[in-house]
Amino acid sequence: MQIQILAVGKLKERYLVDGIAEYMKRLGSYAKMQLIEVPDEKAPENMSPAEEQQVRVKEGERLLAKLASDVYVVALAIDGEMWTSEQLASSLDKLATYGRSQVAFVIGGSLGLSSELLSRADMQLSFGRMTLPHQLMRLVLVEQIYRAMRINRGEPYHK
Repeated sequence: MQIQILAVGKLKERYLVDGIAEYMKRLGSYAKMQLIEVPDEKAPENMSPAEEQQVRVKEGERLLAKLASDVYVVALAIDGEMWTSEQLASSLDKLATYGRSQVAFVIGGSLGLSSELLSRADMQLSFGRMTLPHQLMRLVLVEQIYRAMRINRGEPYHK
């Protein structure tokens, strides 16, 4: 399986970079993993709704440019479906079984994802109704992908 994580912005916090690197290394025996970062749009602190929309559109264009036409896209969105770890594992297993072995998880910037990117997504996934920093979401996502792979192989993993 080939899994991409596309994200807006560059990680700067060492603890997040180290945590993601550790899980990416662990995932190497399960899947071909790739983390792709696109630049975030510089924006003033107090933006109008129209300016916020423009930021989402520009960041969305950068993300869309990195997506192959045949990749299965999972957009992380607060209004998406909420799954258990087992449901994520089952979904990844079914995708691989039915020939959709290229999957891209997409994490937007601080303002979320553009409507164009959400329309391109094959599904929207939520990790809960709470707002999490998009940088932290990368670490949470890569850990959950690792957990899913272990579940699918019947390997033990802490609960």
